[in-house]
Amino acid sequence: MKQLLAIGEALIDFAPEETGKELKDVSAFKPKVGGAPANVCGAYVKLGGEAAMITQLGDDPFGDKIVEEFQNCGIRCDYVRRTNKANTSLAFVALKEDGNREFSFYRKPGADMLMEAKDVDAAWFQDAYALHFCSVSLGEFPMKEAHRKAIDCARRAGCMISFDPNIRLPLWENPEALRNVIWEFAPMAHVLKISDEELEFITGKADIKEALPRLFAGNTRLVIYTKGADGAECYTERTSAYADGQKVKAVDTTGAGDGFIGAFLFCMAKDGVEVDQLASLSREQLEKYLAFANKFCAKSITKYGAIASYPTLTEM
Repeated sequence: MKQLLAIGEALIDFAPEETGKELKDVSAFKPKVGGAPANVCGAYVKLGGEAAMITQLGDDPFGDKIVEEFQNCGIRCDYVRRTNKANTSLAFVALKEDGNREFSFYRKPGADMLMEAKDVDAAWFQDAYALHFCSVSLGEFPMKEAHRKAIDCARRAGCMISFDPNIRLPLWENPEALRNVIWEFAPMAHVLKISDEELEFITGKADIKEALPRLFAGNTRLVIYTKGADGAECYTERTSAYADGQKVKAVDTTGAGDGFIGAFLFCMAKDGVEVDQLASLSREQLEKYLAFANKFCAKSITKYGAIASYPTLTEM
């Protein structure tokens, strides 16, 4: 299997040591390594693949913690830069009774935001299977251009490009700016993952089937639509597939969507699915990938944290 690359934020999630409270009422937090692209790498590695993270961390103890955890779980750090121009990004999280979250970010700027296009090397992508990215690092700061260069390098190398908008509205002063940047970058991706909570914000449509004509723009060949406990669907321009969700008691949904796409990409890489084969994937193949990713998510949300909660292939 070829390796997965992901670009974007790696940060410290300060997880609450008590649930059912608003962020302002939480009395204690525990630091955990997170960041959506990093979580996707973590899922891919936990299942037995190889993955490397493209990011920038502060030259500080939290940056040290992230590197140490990456190394311990097997995420390659070859493309992780360090800087003394900003601190490692932090996110404080509150968990509601239903397992959903409230966020507060400390990232003005964070070290990841300052990574530049010149820091990205085309040679990194020559033997990669896919490049995954999200929207958190697509604001008007240098990391946006680093994404643009990475995507161009990945496309030239024949890599699959995967995009999960992973909307975090508190990071954006203007929701319209977020919507615009999603539409700027979504057509660059071959695989687009979107959740039921994001669909209407991004497309203006509450029904996935009504949204599909717009989602199949540019290079997009596969749309994955996740609905939490209600399962997941995916669509190509030729077929569609659905798999039931697994009913479990959620204790922490942090990183669940990241785990889903990491597991889905792992399945495709394991089967050797290339970019030019996406449009011809069969319903049976897609159902198998969806069912596996749903099961991966269900197992992860019964434990606290993101990467730490992901099951191994043996546990699956």
